[in-house]
Amino acid sequence: MDHNKSFTALRRTAFVFVLVMIAQAASAQKWMPGYFIDIKGNKVEGFIYPNPGGKGPIANEGFINFKDSEKSEPYSLATSDLQSFVAGRDSFVVAHAPGNETWAKQEFDFVRVALNEEIKIYATRGAGSGGGGGKKVHVSPGVGIGGGTYGASYGGGLGISIGDGGGGNRNKLSYYYGGNTATMHHLTDENFRDIMSEAMGDEPEVVQEIQTGKYNLHSIEKLIAYFNKVKASHQQ
Repeated sequence: MDHNKSFTALRRTAFVFVLVMIAQAASAQKWMPGYFIDIKGNKVEGFIYPNPGGKGPIANEGFINFKDSEKSEPYSLATSDLQSFVAGRDSFVVAHAPGNETWAKQEFDFVRVALNEEIKIYATRGAGSGGGGGKKVHVSPGVGIGGGTYGASYGGGLGISIGDGGGGNRNKLSYYYGGNTATMHHLTDENFRDIMSEAMGDEPEVVQEIQTGKYNLHSIEKLIAYFNKVKASHQQ
């Protein structure tokens, strides 16, 4: 028996199996239960595909696809139509690039609410890059952290990742802080310790970890997960 051929065949079978599992997971995550808040403040529940790719209904704007039920016809909604949306366990709000900053071709786009406290942390991967609206939004409901609501209207858990979602957008993930999207500023290595300590000030043990330098901008998602875990333990 040729053990090398057997091993190669086994490895090929395992590889194909992994590809199938990835394809199934991607398909399962395509449409997720959620809702959007339109520009008039109306909440509409249904199913959202946050990473449609291609051209949206309005040039140079991010967009999502939405359908009222699993079997109904989908339609597209641009940032001009929305205040926010929730898909799976991820919350997104419409934002304008702050100050003199520009986000590629898109004046308005969706940013993820990574931390929902008085001082909020927003995340975006080069908002607007890649040409196609919404390409950089990749919702990962299986990795989401806890619950929480965004004000009176924006519910849903806070998720973890924004990836390229197959859209070819591999820009560095950027973080902003502010009381709302109109007051966003860049979160940097230099201001990380002060800003995150203030944002997470209700949990002294978390602040202590920040002050000792255990967390930095590169491990911010781990810090947010830790903060949510500590906060949840005090609410039980």
